[in-house]
Amino acid sequence: MLTFNANDPSGAGGLSADITAMSSASCHVLAVATGCYVRDTRTIHQHVALDDELIDDQARCVLEDITPLAIKVGFVGNADNLATVAGLLSDYAHIPVVCYLPDLTWLDEVERENYLDALAELVLPQTSVLVGNHHTLSRWLLPDWSDDRGPNAREIAAAAAEHGVPFTLATGFNTPDQHLESHLASPETLLASARFERFEATFSGAGDTLSAVLCALLASETDLQAACAEALGYLDQCLAAGFQPGMGHAVPNRLFWALDEDAPPDNEADPDDSTPPAQQLEGFPTPSRTH
Repeated sequence: MLTFNANDPSGAGGLSADITAMSSASCHVLAVATGCYVRDTRTIHQHVALDDELIDDQARCVLEDITPLAIKVGFVGNADNLATVAGLLSDYAHIPVVCYLPDLTWLDEVERENYLDALAELVLPQTSVLVGNHHTLSRWLLPDWSDDRGPNAREIAAAAAEHGVPFTLATGFNTPDQHLESHLASPETLLASARFERFEATFSGAGDTLSAVLCALLASETDLQAACAEALGYLDQCLAAGFQPGMGHAVPNRLFWALDEDAPPDNEADPDDSTPPAQQLEGFPTPSRTH
């Protein structure tokens, strides 16, 4: 698995999400850093993009050694970096590509427009599946939409298809009974749908998590419809087990499957455990609490 994304020091999204989600699907992750967020769990304060030549060097060095089975394109920073990524994708045109579009309203307007123009022109024609929240995708792909009714999944997919994308996974459709729906669509048909209860918490990193595990499942040659259903189910469990590590938004627990629900509390010994207590090394600092 090859992924292009920015480092997120909060652990909510970016490469942190890609690595943990893809690893959960038993994939070895080739993580190419495209930049670095200056952010916490509440908001993005800044993003610094890496030089496009450095991104190219990272990717080509590892690609000369390892051939990936699928590629994810997350947020890569600027138009120059998108051009570099597009050049790499063209050299591996037989490999499926999942492109995720995050919310970019925090970005300077001119930079955002330049980025989206380059994404549409250079990367979407090489994209197998475009993933994003339906509001984000609609604002970008259908800027002149004037109907009071928002565009549905097929209409968003049709707009994406004009740029060469065969399939679109649009998330976050509201329903009257407080559920959220996600739809995999082509311009011609709705291929798969999933419906989950809405969580009260606001999450950071959900979209990166979904697109990463979808890409990992495609790498294992899972059928696209089945991969979408499994990826959406995985995300739902990540959110159900999510937690709030700081003072901002909640974060998906992408390693929920590793939790031992039968483990005794920290202050309660297991009577069947014959392991002798660990000895504290003199002078070695130990944490006063666990996370």
